[in-house]
Amino acid sequence: MIKLAFDTYQFRIKNSEKGRQIFDVIRKKFVSLTPEEWVRQHVIHYLLYEKKAPKSWLNAEKQFSLAGLSKRFDVILFQSDGSAQLIVECKAPNVTIDQKVFDQIARYNQKFQATYMMVTNGLEHYFCT
Repeated sequence: MIKLAFDTYQFRIKNSEKGRQIFDVIRKKFVSLTPEEWVRQHVIHYLLYEKKAPKSWLNAEKQFSLAGLSKRFDVILFQSDGSAQLIVECKAPNVTIDQKVFDQIARYNQKFQATYMMVTNGLEHYFCT
């Protein structure tokens, strides 16, 4: 996989009948190693190992309802009181971060009211309040 603008982390990667997979320490299972998943796992490890976020405060790839539609967020970091501190939208490295991506995370944040938002394709990172 492509080198991203994150520190280097140790990942558990395996080949299986389902293709190449990476272990997600939050979901506690192997998931398909897509370019977007590569970015998501770097974000998770960044939050855990660089920012020292408690693992129990993180959620990854969970479904939620927004205006009657089913959506999935990439990563959310909660606070000790259960409120959202950070919501993250991950894109594959070949995806340009444009206004549509910022609009997407802003819509998602209507539901979660996180203090901060992060958008990344692994090569560029943007933080908003």
